[in-house]
Amino acid sequence: MTLDSERALQLARQALDVEADAVRALKSRLGAQFVRAVQLMLDVRGRVVVMGMGKSGHVGRKIAATLASTGTPALFVHPGEASHGDLGMIMPVDVVLAISNSGESHELVVLLPLVVRLGAPLVAITGNLHSSLAQNADVVLDSSVEREACPLNLAPTASTTAQLALGDALAVALLDARGFRTEDFARSHPGGALGRRLLTRVEDVMRSGDAVPRVAPQTHFNDLMAEMSRKGLGMSAVVDGADRPLGIFTDGDLRRLVETGRDLRVLTAAEVMHSSPRTIAPRVLAAAAAEQMEKNRITELLVVDDAGRLIGVVSSNDLMRAKVI
Repeated sequence: MTLDSERALQLARQALDVEADAVRALKSRLGAQFVRAVQLMLDVRGRVVVMGMGKSGHVGRKIAATLASTGTPALFVHPGEASHGDLGMIMPVDVVLAISNSGESHELVVLLPLVVRLGAPLVAITGNLHSSLAQNADVVLDSSVEREACPLNLAPTASTTAQLALGDALAVALLDARGFRTEDFARSHPGGALGRRLLTRVEDVMRSGDAVPRVAPQTHFNDLMAEMSRKGLGMSAVVDGADRPLGIFTDGDLRRLVETGRDLRVLTAAEVMHSSPRTIAPRVLAAAAAEQMEKNRITELLVVDDAGRLIGVVSSNDLMRAKVI
């Protein structure tokens, strides 16, 4: 079968235009009903139970997952399974979010009297405001579209995009109303790259104890280099008698010093160090350490406690190994 490249691109662009127009059209329909839906879900004492058949069911699963990960307890219940026992998962303290473009999906419609009898508030996302679903719902969100992106105007495309967009709009409004923070999001995503970036702190990745290269200010240059070589970090802190950082000396400083032609053997750590080194606290997010390194064009930060004593060092390599950057 030969592909008509031009027609494929034309249809793809047309599909994107149709779906973009469908989402844009939702904005003018948002009003009191949307606010009421958000309030019901914000006040829910149980969970938001999302239901939908077919493609609407796939959208519903995603909406349930998004709600759950942004602070609103939610789960997906398949309408077909609900008729065979899973309806027991819905309680009067829940809010039911039912999704159907036609509003007449048989498996969903037969459950409506039971949901109403339970007393759980029913929010509908539907493209048919005169449907059985819309007539039985406490709140109706209009997801209707002028046409599908499918060239046959049959396959659910623009309609499911509109449903998904409304679900995201609900989730965004809810997370803001709940005061949901970056830290809260990280706690629900501990296993992925985002969780690592948002949960990992400097103390989790820093070198500590004897692994931290440090010398006194009067240390001779050769001994300074020996300390750097032993610890393998390409740097050394210069500390006072109370272990407070006075300066730092790095491989880069060494290269620049060699270029001056000075007799390095007669120098001390105090004479070659950079004073007032950049420091960071152990409980700060590792991502903030990465940002500070990038901003200041450095590859190491000294970690100090509340008293200003050196307790560790974190390098860009440490952050890369921890997959923070």
